[in-house]
Amino acid sequence: MIEIPAIKTLIAVIILLIVHFQYRFWLGDASVSQISDYRERLDTLTKEAQEKKERNDSLYAEVLDLRRGLETIEERARYELGMIKESETFFQVLE
Repeated sequence: MIEIPAIKTLIAVIILLIVHFQYRFWLGDASVSQISDYRERLDTLTKEAQEKKERNDSLYAEVLDLRRGLETIEERARYELGMIKESETFFQVLE
């Protein structure tokens, strides 16, 4: 039969292991709260990356549009720079 001091030692070791693993689970490296923080940060970074990808796609489409034809360049010159063609007359309406 197993002696009483050996059983007490075994129980103490088991309790210490349980305490150790509970500590690591709740407070140590890769704890529950730390994983939750990492997930929130990952969600934020994923959202930022998606927004930047959409912006890049928009800019890329604009670059392709500018490369394809003069109509886009002419439109931008008219609206952003206020340019007109030689044969056109500019009228400004004041309200």
